Amino acid sequence: MHKILLITPPFTQLNTPYPASPYLKGFLRSRGYEVFQADLGIELINRIFSRAGFQELFALAKNADRKISPNSLRIISNEQNYLRTVDRVMDFLQYRDTTLARLLCSEPFLPRASRFGQLPDLEWSFGSIGVNDRARFLATRYVEDIGDLIKDAITPYFGFSRYAEKLGMSAHSFAPIDDALRRPDTIIDAWLIELLERHLEQQRPDVVGMTIPFPGNLYAALKCGQFVKRAAPRIKIVAGGGFVNTELRELSEPAVFNFVDFITLDDGELPFLGILNFLHGNADMGALSRTFIRTGDEVVYHHDDRGKDLSPSETGCPDYSDLPLDRYLSLIEIANPMHRLWSDGLWNKLTVAHGCYWHRCSFCDTALDYIKRCESTPTPVLVDRIEQVMAQTGQSGFHFVDEAAPPAALKGLALELLRRQISISWWTNVRFESAFTEDLCRLLAASGCIAATGGLEAASDRLLKLMNKGVTIRQAARACRNFSDAGIMVHAYLMYGFPTQTVQETIDALEIVRQFFSEGLVQSAFWHSFTATVHSDVGNEPERYHCTIAARPAGRFARNDLIHEDPTGCDHRSFAQGLNKAVYNYMHGIGTDLAVRSWFDFRVPGISVKKDYVERAIREGPAADDDRSRSSLLWIGNQPRLMHGDPATQAARGKKVRLVFQGRAESFALTTSREVGDWLHDAFPRFAAQNSALLTLEELQQDYEKRFSSPFRSFLRSREWKTLREKGLLLI
Repeated sequence: MHKILLITPPFTQLNTPYPASPYLKGFLRSRGYEVFQADLGIELINRIFSRAGFQELFALAKNADRKISPNSLRIISNEQNYLRTVDRVMDFLQYRDTTLARLLCSEPFLPRASRFGQLPDLEWSFGSIGVNDRARFLATRYVEDIGDLIKDAITPYFGFSRYAEKLGMSAHSFAPIDDALRRPDTIIDAWLIELLERHLEQQRPDVVGMTIPFPGNLYAALKCGQFVKRAAPRIKIVAGGGFVNTELRELSEPAVFNFVDFITLDDGELPFLGILNFLHGNADMGALSRTFIRTGDEVVYHHDDRGKDLSPSETGCPDYSDLPLDRYLSLIEIANPMHRLWSDGLWNKLTVAHGCYWHRCSFCDTALDYIKRCESTPTPVLVDRIEQVMAQTGQSGFHFVDEAAPPAALKGLALELLRRQISISWWTNVRFESAFTEDLCRLLAASGCIAATGGLEAASDRLLKLMNKGVTIRQAARACRNFSDAGIMVHAYLMYGFPTQTVQETIDALEIVRQFFSEGLVQSAFWHSFTATVHSDVGNEPERYHCTIAARPAGRFARNDLIHEDPTGCDHRSFAQGLNKAVYNYMHGIGTDLAVRSWFDFRVPGISVKKDYVERAIREGPAADDDRSRSSLLWIGNQPRLMHGDPATQAARGKKVRLVFQGRAESFALTTSREVGDWLHDAFPRFAAQNSALLTLEELQQDYEKRFSSPFRSFLRSREWKTLREKGLLLI
């Protein structure tokens, strides 16, 4: 049986492992294979950010064979201070020594270059007690300064999450990448190869699997393949991942196979098994699934469509063993609590469902498997995996990396977590749709949900309809309000430049976004420029969107991004700076009282939407409780005690009773008639999360009407019911 080494090439995230290799390792181990995994990205970062690494970097930078910037000269002149501090900074960022926080915050300690040039008001951002966060923010700037030095003086390809990204982006021709790979190794390349060579010597694998999730991983992945081919040609190399799945579906460039042997598409489990069976001699080449190989001088695609992809319940639990979980860096890039989730903390990665349950947005790659095939992981299986991963990593934070987590699946997850009394914190991506009611959001928060991300996109009802997004601004506003009111932070993805979008719609979109921030509906946002892709509806049917696609890419390598022409819209590149500047300030609580035109340095039209548009949208209340008869009742607090009160009160004479509820921090009492109090006290165990069959509102009505002569509707309008609903009785 073949021994397998799975590697994640530089760079994905510095704070947490990318999930591809843990998923594949868990699956392959369940099939009996011996598997080892390595995150070469985080290993390389630790090699760079060390005293020894800095000594070599500074020696090279001082003798750079090109002109370097004044900022780099400033860093080089501070060499001794960087050598003195680097190991301390890494100790802090890796939580080995948190007592360093105050020292890192003291101005004389950290050497400072251009990344410190425009610091926000740290007292305002972190206060007087947020010392650890302030220190982490400053240490992140220190790390970024060194990144700037490496890029300027060592290699222009360097980037912490986008290493040689420009080589991989829209690379219709493989020639520039091939040329870069044949140049002499930089010190960064040499260190990467040293790390890989050590794993090859220790593991002696028969097969190396590499994930290439982003354009910024392509160069490093092929550099690894280049070394393996040279040092151990017997080893077979398999490549796959997000970049491959979107960019290389029409691959015809044979030169790529100088660096790898197999390139697979979509979910890796089935293709990887097929390759292993082929290498074992148990199947011929025709039995491969979704796999490119080189035969002679031609690229051949093999897909045996008799093989069925595994369901989420069959892929096994991700396995994080082998990864140096104590060596990841927790960074704070900007002083925004929502934005920091991407860079701060070691988040366990899982998926609630494969694909997107909506899969209709016209700008999205809806033709591809990772979007169009939607299957939810059975809730018990998902929560079993949560427990297994927690036990393995020692971390209770989860990022569910769904395209769009289905509301029903999230409801099931939350209920199961509460039933099993499992305490985790988690966040995920959603669609801001009407299914996210106030009650559902409160349930998600009770189960540990701390944040939600989702697409507000162009923030225009006309464009949302054209995008086939399936939501309106009003629906999105109410969903965001429900998340925020439940204490769940919200991040909105925004898009500009969609076909036919006008200047007026762009300005109005920024006004809608301003109102979302002003009303506290979102805490973070980011603008993306629209790009047409081969696998989207816009790319496939541009005439429906009143645009044209320039000649399709003619190269033999990456063919995903398209150039589109929009005769009815406008050139949005000039708006990018103003849009981003406005949102950056909004995220810091600044400028929501300013007119949106103030963010642009050229004349723009006034807004055409009402200034209270979003406020009016969120005032529209949900459906009345008596219209939700099929909803289940869930009490998210402790069970009440039935109290007859002080002898001097009416309760002692049997007219009134109190239901006393003890919360985490405080208690409250509900005074009602003895009859209603007894009835509610008997009913509450059937509202508990541990109850596998929760009582529905309809069943509660039937029980009420057996005991009381008054109509149930009057109870739904009573003070008692309103109090219970306010304090945590949910209809889900």
